[in-house]
Amino acid sequence: MPKPLAETLRPQSLDNYLGQKHLVGEKAVLRKSIESGNIPSMILWGPPGTGKTTLAFLISQQLDKLFFTLSAINSGVKDIRAVIEQADKAGGNAILFIDEIHRFSKSQQDSLLGAVEKGIITLIGATTENPSFEVISPLLSRCQVYILKDLDKAELLTLLEKARIFLEKETGRKIHIKENTALLRVSGGDARKLLNAIELVVHSEPSDPLEITDQMVLDLIQQNLALYDKAGEMHYDVISAFIKSIRGSDPNAAVYYLARMLEGGEDPKFIARRLVILSSEDIGNANPNALLLATEGFQAVTMIGMPESRIILSQITTYLACSPKSNAAYLAIGKAQKAVRESGDLPVPLHLRNSPTKLMKEIGYGKEYKYAHDFPGNFAHQEFLPEKLSGTLFYEPQQNTREKELRARLKALWKSKYGY
Repeated sequence: MPKPLAETLRPQSLDNYLGQKHLVGEKAVLRKSIESGNIPSMILWGPPGTGKTTLAFLISQQLDKLFFTLSAINSGVKDIRAVIEQADKAGGNAILFIDEIHRFSKSQQDSLLGAVEKGIITLIGATTENPSFEVISPLLSRCQVYILKDLDKAELLTLLEKARIFLEKETGRKIHIKENTALLRVSGGDARKLLNAIELVVHSEPSDPLEITDQMVLDLIQQNLALYDKAGEMHYDVISAFIKSIRGSDPNAAVYYLARMLEGGEDPKFIARRLVILSSEDIGNANPNALLLATEGFQAVTMIGMPESRIILSQITTYLACSPKSNAAYLAIGKAQKAVRESGDLPVPLHLRNSPTKLMKEIGYGKEYKYAHDFPGNFAHQEFLPEKLSGTLFYEPQQNTREKELRARLKALWKSKYGY
C-alpha cells in the first residue's frame, strides 16, 4: 500500500522544513540549540498539522541520535521503561518522541522523570493542548515549551505546489490548480489536511489534464469525509462544530456534537475547558453567569468523572447555547493589546501612580487622584488612560439586554468622552 502523500513529502532537512521560522529560522532560538548539538527536553505545543512530529524527527537526524517514538494512545509505562532501558544501554544518546503526550496519565508521565533528569533520554513531547494543564509540573519544569503556529497562506501555497508537482509525476497526468480557496479553507492551516485533500481530489478524478476547482474540492471532501480524515483529524472538526453550534445558539446541534465526542472517548475535562473559554469569548457580559456555571461545571467534571459527567456537560452546553451572545470582551482585549503593541509602554498618568515614598509624593505621584468613593454615585470624572490614548474606545457593549444596561450606565458616567 503506497504511503500517504503527507508522509511521502515529509522534509528530510531543516532547510526544507516549512513554517515555524520563529523557532527554526536562521538564528532562531531552537535552531541555535540544534546547531550547538545541545538541545533541552521540550514540549512542542501547537495545532495539528504544524509539523511537530516532523520537527522531532529532523532534530534527531541533525544530531545523529537514536530516535524512539511512542504514541500516548497505545503506549503504557512498560513501553516507556523498555525505551529507557535501550537508551541507557546506548549511553543515553537518544531522543524519545511522544506524540499526544497530553493523553498520558500522571503515572505514565511520572515514569519519564528519572530518565529525563539523568539525561538518559532527551524528551520531545508533542501536544495540541495547553501543557500547563496536561503535563505534570515536575516534568514540565524539566522541559522547554516551544509554541508552533498554523502555517500561513504563503507556506500552504508552497506546500500545495510541491504536492501538485509530485502528483503529476506519480500519475503521469497534467494537473492544474485553477482555484485554491477551497483547499486552503479545508486545511485550516493544517499541512496534513491540505495534502490529504489534494491527494483525495487527484485520486478521485481520473481526467487528464485535471483542472482542480473549488466546487470539485468541496464536493469530493463532503462525499469522502472518512477517507479525507484518514490521518485522524475528525476530532478537531467535531470540536469546531461543537463550539460553533453553541456560538450559533443551537442547543440541539451542540448536544449532538457533545455526544459524538463523548462516544468517541474524548476527555470530559478537555470539553469542559473549551466551555469555560467559550463562556467568556462568545457570551461574556451578555450573561456573566455563563462563566460562573462553566467554571463550576469544570470543577464538577473533574470531581465526578464519567459516565455521570455527561449530564453536567449537557447542562452547561445547552445553557450556553441558549444564552444571549456577546464577543465584546474578546474584542476589547484584542484592541487593547494591539494598541499596546503599536504605542509601546506609554507613561501612566502621574495622578494614577503609586506613591510609596515621601519623594514620590512631593513630585506629584498620585497628587490629583480622585478617590471614587468620596464622590456622589461612587464616580469621579478623571483621565485614566495615557494622554496619547485618551478617549480610545476598547470595550463596545453589544445589543443584548445586559450590555444595553452597561452602555447606558457608561454613557451617563462618561457623557461624550468614549462615544457610548
